[in-house]
Amino acid sequence: MNDQLSFEFDSQLPDWAKQIAVFDLETTGLDLTDARIVTACAVELNSSGNVVGTNSEWLANPGIEIPTQASDVHGVTTEIAVRDGRPADVVVGELLATLRDFFARGLPVVAYNAPYDFTILHYEALRHGLEPLKLGSVIDPLVIDKFKDKYRKGKRRLENAAEFYKVPLDDAHNATADAVAAGRVAQAIARRWAAELPETASELHSAQVEWSAALDADFEAYMRRSVNPDFTSTPGWPLKLAK
Repeated sequence: MNDQLSFEFDSQLPDWAKQIAVFDLETTGLDLTDARIVTACAVELNSSGNVVGTNSEWLANPGIEIPTQASDVHGVTTEIAVRDGRPADVVVGELLATLRDFFARGLPVVAYNAPYDFTILHYEALRHGLEPLKLGSVIDPLVIDKFKDKYRKGKRRLENAAEFYKVPLDDAHNATADAVAAGRVAQAIARRWAAELPETASELHSAQVEWSAALDADFEAYMRRSVNPDFTSTPGWPLKLAK
């Protein structure tokens, strides 16, 4: 990954996107309430999409076996996590402190498919007796891209979005590579849709709550019509908490 790579876009970058934080997790699975953090990244990007300040990365020993399906994705096996990882409660505590600092400084935090990362972090905090994170402004490029360009064909995984917005992603499912790419995709989206997006990160956060609900409703209607008439989507952005 080249942290000094910069990008040229046609439109001016909105103020909220000139200094952002980015956040990504790689975990033991997809269950938001039960997955454990394996690797994490939370760093800052400047207006050129370059990493600035402290480069914060973590490798945790999750305290459980890492399923092969997960290690095949992110490359961290149970053996590696036990040998090189730090205690999970320490990693979760440091990650929470880093994100709290970002929000306290007024930085919007970018996470691609934000409910996955923030919900897992929420339940990890509870699991280790730590206070869950109080969220500030969150930017989710997946929600914005799907809502503003809803008729574009193709998949919307991070690697697809990176390719579409011409953002390099050389090591997908590495937490740092994914976090930085997500931030750069957010900045590319901000430039493309600048005239149609709210002016502040706070206003954009509120808009994404509404957009995500609309996208969930559309998906639920599609699934009920095409697959399962009893299908119910799981609502919530940027957290999906169990009732």
